[in-house]
Amino acid sequence: MAAHQQNLPTRTTGGVVDDDDAIPDIDPTDTSGLLQERLQAYKHACGYLENYITATEKVQKTHAKEYEKIPKTVSDPLKEGHHFDQSLGGIAGLFENIRSNTQGIANSHLETEKTIKGSVLPILERLHAEIKNKSKELSKGAVKGSKEVDKARNGTQKHIELLGQHTAAFASSGGRVDPSTDPYVLQRGVNHRLHKQVLEENNNRHDLIEVQNSFSSFEAHIIQTFQQALQTFLQAVGGQHERQKAMYSDMVSTAQKIPLDFEFKGFVHRNNQLLVDPSAPKRDISHIAFPNQNHPSTQPLIAGTLERKSRALGALKGYSTGYYVVTPSKFLHEFKDDDDVRKDPVPELSLYLPDCTIGALSGEKFNIKGKDASKGKVGSALATSHELAFKAHTPADAEKWYNVIRQAAGGSATYTDEVSSPTSPIENRSVSGQQQPPQYQDKNVAPVQTQGLTQGQGIGSAGPMSAGGQPQQPYNTPVSGGGLQSAGVGSTPTSGVERKPGQY
Repeated sequence: MAAHQQNLPTRTTGGVVDDDDAIPDIDPTDTSGLLQERLQAYKHACGYLENYITATEKVQKTHAKEYEKIPKTVSDPLKEGHHFDQSLGGIAGLFENIRSNTQGIANSHLETEKTIKGSVLPILERLHAEIKNKSKELSKGAVKGSKEVDKARNGTQKHIELLGQHTAAFASSGGRVDPSTDPYVLQRGVNHRLHKQVLEENNNRHDLIEVQNSFSSFEAHIIQTFQQALQTFLQAVGGQHERQKAMYSDMVSTAQKIPLDFEFKGFVHRNNQLLVDPSAPKRDISHIAFPNQNHPSTQPLIAGTLERKSRALGALKGYSTGYYVVTPSKFLHEFKDDDDVRKDPVPELSLYLPDCTIGALSGEKFNIKGKDASKGKVGSALATSHELAFKAHTPADAEKWYNVIRQAAGGSATYTDEVSSPTSPIENRSVSGQQQPPQYQDKNVAPVQTQGLTQGQGIGSAGPMSAGGQPQQPYNTPVSGGGLQSAGVGSTPTSGVERKPGQY
């Protein structure tokens, strides 16, 4: 017996889940597998009793020599025997007692055959069926839930690894990344998958706790059924020889002395590191940390709600509100909202600001012209430029957004209250003593339209240059003597704007 205890398998895996780990080391299938294995142990224990009584029924027809075959049905060590307390007073002790007492039975009475077959065996057969049904319920419930947890954890782990790859490549690429692999977007994807994983873990944990709690009463029912079967068996063999009766009485007495919670308490004590602690708190995503969670590339430069006028035919609907973010990757992302829980956050619109033309700020409004890069490389190549009109809640908010967007686009972050005036194509010559003509500004000038501007071209840019590096004269440029000199066909105004001054 002592040698057998030394060969029993041991388990070292902890059952306590660390709330700070995104992917806990504990395998949820260990707990469900342990409970499944315990059901198998009781099923085999029930089978041992069935085999024992069945063999007893058959051997009743034979002499003492044939009756000696009975102990062979329970002579081998119990399957999954490490689940039972090996000391006296438990299930393992019960079967040890049965083996020793059966060896002393040499004779049996044929008159008890029918009684045993019709009264004792059906009790154990029904119990065997109950244990099988319990095992099926566990497989469909807790075991299946454990597989869902593994699947959710694998999805989270893959996305965390993807985030690690692109955050590592962020610095080497100069911050130029695809919208779909923007570390900010990948981090929100990790949050989405992590929330789903924690939900699966908590659901599986709840299922396992319910199964554990039900095991105690179910095991009590099993032991009570063992006791009932053996008591009926005692009545069936009551007419046998007094010595046989004494041996069977000893077996029943051993079974009756087993406390209903004796095995389960020992089981919990031996496997407390694998079983779920009902008093432990549930997992909370706010306490979970994962690699690169606070990497600088995942932190937005500015984020909040803006209003944007719909494009094309949708412009008749006016402005619609969305959640916008400017990331260190120099993207302006548009999302429906800032919720990472309900669905995987994928940008509805992505503008790479260095490739866009930024219009002037007018009150709480400003315009950006560029291509939507959220459809990938192929979609971005086929996309056309659109001028998008944005509106903030207040002029102060608009100034914050405008400055951040200008910085991300590579321009100056200086803000002016009014729209800048275009540069006049007339050369400005200062004459001593001559007063310059007054400059007039319209206080109600509309926002500057960026239609027709090339990338990086702003208001008031210099005109075309000659081969010698000197600016070419525009149409009707004044020359000495009061005449007008034509700049030639095909030249453009030095302001870079198609309309005349004052018509913006």
